[in-house]
Amino acid sequence: MTTPTPAGSGQPSGDQERSIPAPVAAATISKAGIAAVVVTVVLWASAFVGIRAVGPSFSPGSLTLGRLAVAAVALGLVVLPTLKVWPKGRQWLPIAAYGVMWFAGYNVALNAAEHMLDAGTSAMLINVSPILVAVMAGFILKEGFPRWLLIGSAVSFGGVAMIALGSGQRSTADVAGVLLCLLAAVLASVSAILQKPVLRTFTAGQATWFGIMVGAVCCLPWAGQLISKIQSAPMAATLGLVYLGVFPTAIAFTTWAYALSLIPAGKMAATTYLVPGTTILISWAVLQEVPTIWGLLGGVVCLLGVALTRRTPKAERTTVLRASKSRTRAAKG
Repeated sequence: MTTPTPAGSGQPSGDQERSIPAPVAAATISKAGIAAVVVTVVLWASAFVGIRAVGPSFSPGSLTLGRLAVAAVALGLVVLPTLKVWPKGRQWLPIAAYGVMWFAGYNVALNAAEHMLDAGTSAMLINVSPILVAVMAGFILKEGFPRWLLIGSAVSFGGVAMIALGSGQRSTADVAGVLLCLLAAVLASVSAILQKPVLRTFTAGQATWFGIMVGAVCCLPWAGQLISKIQSAPMAATLGLVYLGVFPTAIAFTTWAYALSLIPAGKMAATTYLVPGTTILISWAVLQEVPTIWGLLGGVVCLLGVALTRRTPKAERTTVLRASKSRTRAAKG
């Protein structure tokens, strides 16, 4: 087994790379991927609380542009000093696509939808995304349809439905809001598939920064509105905007990309089922919003579902074990 090394990562390549035993490399990838997933889930969950706090002071477009502008500067300080190769020609096509759809379109659509829908309905609709990613990854990225991925996704979606049921919101969902939320889910799903191949050429930070820059350019029509909103917004709202730009955007999208470079897209997307439950816990701690019993049970079910997606089929475990024993015998011989 050869462990792929992202461009500019500084990790060994060539003969050094091939000398790494497969089981050891897999264990290293698993630990790094899990750490990146945890950071992504927590920070993306915090974004929902942050958006709720600053939303009244910014419109959907100005909020998106503000987040991307802050993220572009923060991540650019890290990426630019080590950036030696820029995308060329057709390499820009997937980057431009997920920059427009994810960093610009998804954020604007979701921000607008949350003005019309309650939190439970929004969480339910957005979490269609992991299922879409799993299906597209199976067909487009040839990841197949592992049984435990499908079972775990179904269980986690049931957990999200329980969270939505216990959200305490009983307002009628606006049709436009539902459509916007579904649009956001589709844009995020397609973007995850498009980003996966880019990570074979560029590091997670580079791939994320390129997308942020594309999204920021798309949102420039809201520049005047952003300036006006910042001038009238309370200082707490402006600081909240900076937080959203640095942490849930610059950092979390980078850790997402890093984990995506190590983990199949379908399994990686399934981990985002943890976001609604984590959001409930953060809201409980920060906004003193006590979760309902349904919300707590739903969070536990989401955890169970994600755990199921991580299961390895028995045949695959047997193959890995046999390969490990063969390498051990070869090393001794």
